[in-house]
Amino acid sequence: MERIFKGRVVVPGEVTLKALVSHGGFNTLASFKDCKEGKNTCTDQNNPDLYGKSTVGVALCLPQTIGSTTGGMVLYNAAVIGCNPGALLFSNTIDSLAAAGAILASVWTPNNIPTVDELGQEFLDYVKDGMTIEIRANGEVIVTD
Repeated sequence: MERIFKGRVVVPGEVTLKALVSHGGFNTLASFKDCKEGKNTCTDQNNPDLYGKSTVGVALCLPQTIGSTTGGMVLYNAAVIGCNPGALLFSNTIDSLAAAGAILASVWTPNNIPTVDELGQEFLDYVKDGMTIEIRANGEVIVTD
């Protein structure tokens, strides 16, 4: 079964990835403490949806980011060393720090992080870990189980 959601494009890109879902806020600083070239296991013990799971190369589906003002730089640095998510999909409006990190990664690294926000709560309620996510340039996000 396939569902299509429409959001706002923050960082353009077209990719097809597996979903990794967090129903709570994503703390970038706490989540990327194990970030090494090509790998990252989420280290945020306060996020039971993601703790201990790899966040590299997945479509990270979340409501919003939380935490300190370093969040954007953490995302950018993750892209520099290749341990970044493959895409960021927000049910809510993206915060300026996460947007800055994703935009900087797209401009200054070869590891673009396509980012779409304002997908709505229905998106976050529907998507599950392991579902296939196709992101289109126009902000459409196609979820297939």
